[in-house]
Amino acid sequence: MVYRSLRFAAAAAASLAVAGMLAGTAVAADVGAAPGAYPPPGAYAPPAPPAWIVTIGVEGRVEPEFLGGDSFTVRPAPIFGLRRAGTPEQFRAPRDGAGIALFETQNLKIGPNFKLRARRQESDSSALYGLGDVNWAFEVGGFVEYWWAPWLRSRAEVRQGFGGHTGVVADLSADLVVPVTPALTLSGGPRLSFASEKALDPYFSIDPWQSFVSGLPTYQAKGGFQSVGAGAQARYFWTPELATHVYVEYQRLLDGAADSPLVQLRGSPDQVTFGFGVTRAFTFQQFW
Repeated sequence: MVYRSLRFAAAAAASLAVAGMLAGTAVAADVGAAPGAYPPPGAYAPPAPPAWIVTIGVEGRVEPEFLGGDSFTVRPAPIFGLRRAGTPEQFRAPRDGAGIALFETQNLKIGPNFKLRARRQESDSSALYGLGDVNWAFEVGGFVEYWWAPWLRSRAEVRQGFGGHTGVVADLSADLVVPVTPALTLSGGPRLSFASEKALDPYFSIDPWQSFVSGLPTYQAKGGFQSVGAGAQARYFWTPELATHVYVEYQRLLDGAADSPLVQLRGSPDQVTFGFGVTRAFTFQQFW
């Protein structure tokens, strides 16, 4: 009887020893899994700050020396885009203004939009002699973009000008977007632009003094349709972050723009632009 009790006590002691060793090993493993970790394992971890992807790039454009001109020059242009990390790369047509979607669903995007219009200098072309300079114009407004299908996008932009012109401009476009391969995407479609009288005036109107100096008849441009046309683009992703693109855009000036003596006598209503560019995407954390 005593022997049986001693054997039971020894077994119980051994079991407690093994349990203690296992518990000590588990605690040691738990503590050693992440030395210096904060917060400690099992504690509440605050959510990581949101991440954003910024796309920047540069584009070279072979375009008319001035809007309505018939001779060409090469100009650089910046490219900028911003989107939340985890969202797909946004499609961008050559004539899209820069912007970010503040409201977004699977098919619809709405947000602020801006575009910078280069200054026009009298020294840019002999055709501009006597017409003076037009300063840089900064256009601010908003856009609405809707995807009718994964391969069909429509977009509308309305912007107010500041600086070189103080009018209102609107651009409507539609694009077929066709991924030929995972890296190559082709796109293209129609374009339509409107402009108010104040938006057209600095570029197409001719006042009495300008008429006297330049020899062109006086003219007052009226607002309405500015142009109609089409564009096509090819974009290739060398890596998920690095892409290059080429495009061609054609627009036919209309109404108040096309009827200007500057266009009729010293230029052309047919406007063609060729472009080539490169973009690079960067990811960063928001810490505020």
